[in-house]
Amino acid sequence: MDKLRKVLPPLVLIGLLLIAWWVAVLRTNSAIFPTPLQVVTGTRELIEDGTLWEHIGASLMRVGVGYALAVVLALPLGIWMGRVEAVYVALNPVFQIMRPISPIAWIPIAILWFGVGNASPIFLIFIASVFPLIVQTASSVHTIERRYLRAAENFGVSRLTVLRQVVFPAILPQFIVGMRISLGVGWLVVVAA
Repeated sequence: MDKLRKVLPPLVLIGLLLIAWWVAVLRTNSAIFPTPLQVVTGTRELIEDGTLWEHIGASLMRVGVGYALAVVLALPLGIWMGRVEAVYVALNPVFQIMRPISPIAWIPIAILWFGVGNASPIFLIFIASVFPLIVQTASSVHTIERRYLRAAENFGVSRLTVLRQVVFPAILPQFIVGMRISLGVGWLVVVAA
């Protein structure tokens, strides 16, 4: 009974939204917007002729490549910005200016540079994902407690060991949050791209 009480309200709301959608399309005689039944029929046709899986695969490939490139660039660059103050002072304003630019605004540049193949959407997903990741990584490096870094310096630990055993474990939770946010942005951009 308790499970039914938790499941019933969302099901009722979804049902009401579907009914409202259906009624709105029928009352407006819309030639653009399909009814829920037409969406289900169209989806079934795409599954049967195999084009749905082809498009899903293409989208997964574009998001995967663009996002992976962003992570590969953002992690070392963000750590470098966080560890070296001169690099942070030089690069942070550039990334703070570029970060709020909508990835959709980059579409004309992507088409001019890469044409209309797979490279343009990959570039747009990369652009959408890389700036939040760089800023998040640099910010998380700045929040590491200095006493941990000073303790490593006092013991004469090498820079590589400090990065591997102090910096990376300290920033990992915030970096994962940044990855999750930028992946969501990447999925939004793949629709527009």
